[in-house]
Amino acid sequence: MTQLKKKQLNRVLVFCGFTIPAFLAILLSVEIPFLMSVISSFTKWNGLDRVQTFIGLENYKELFLDDSDMWKSMWFTLRLTLCSVVVINLVALFLAVLLDSDIKGKNTLRAAFYVPNIISLIIIGYIWRFIFSAGFESFFQKTGWSVFMSSWLGDTHLVFFSVLLVSVWNALGFYLVVYIAGLQSVPHDLIEASMIDGASRPLRFFRITLPMIMPSITVCVFYSLSNGLKAFDVILSLTNGGPGNATTTVALDIYRTAFVINRFGYGTAKSVILFLMILLLSILQVRSFKQKEVEV
Repeated sequence: MTQLKKKQLNRVLVFCGFTIPAFLAILLSVEIPFLMSVISSFTKWNGLDRVQTFIGLENYKELFLDDSDMWKSMWFTLRLTLCSVVVINLVALFLAVLLDSDIKGKNTLRAAFYVPNIISLIIIGYIWRFIFSAGFESFFQKTGWSVFMSSWLGDTHLVFFSVLLVSVWNALGFYLVVYIAGLQSVPHDLIEASMIDGASRPLRFFRITLPMIMPSITVCVFYSLSNGLKAFDVILSLTNGGPGNATTTVALDIYRTAFVINRFGYGTAKSVILFLMILLLSILQVRSFKQKEVEV
């Protein structure tokens, strides 16, 4: 065996040594359970019995024709996702531009904005549940502002904004870090050249900086889109889908279907539809944003 072939064999062995364990872990923990869920979506099963009764497309027929609660939760999920994607990315980008400039204490502010992201969403939901009740009551006693006495978790019109506020507050730090990294990758010589040409700060941002950080925008919109569609933890602990079913997301509806009323087969059918929706929207978003990226 020649020296060249030995090197090639060693590279193949090293490659396999690193990739095969990861591939097996993903196969056992993700792919196989997902395929089992797809199979379960064609059955009538309560999640406990050993035998699953095959019923074909009956779960999907019920989902599309008879389950009005599912489509109400779908509408709320889409509204929440759209608003959270827009608000999170706009606020995160604004703060990233601000914290990337020469201001005092910017490192401390970066850490402060990131801290909520490392706290469990379940805990955050309970914290904000306390703030919206006892905390706002204390604020009303101190300030006399009637806005603090509104039923932020009991009013069907206000609860949407409460959920949106908590979602943005929690996720902001992660996207802020991504945008700061993108801003720091913009070549300084382009900025300096535009300054010499007399370009104003807003013009420099929209004509140079924004196109250059499109990869960061693609990543942030992708994550905020997928996370919004999968919203579960903060809803469960903050409102539990209430008042009534006003804040029930698709993920929470799936949880209730599978583990509360024990219709596991029907719940997995809903999860398959949610997966396909996330997959489709994510592919469309990534393709659309990739076309606008600028090669450095």
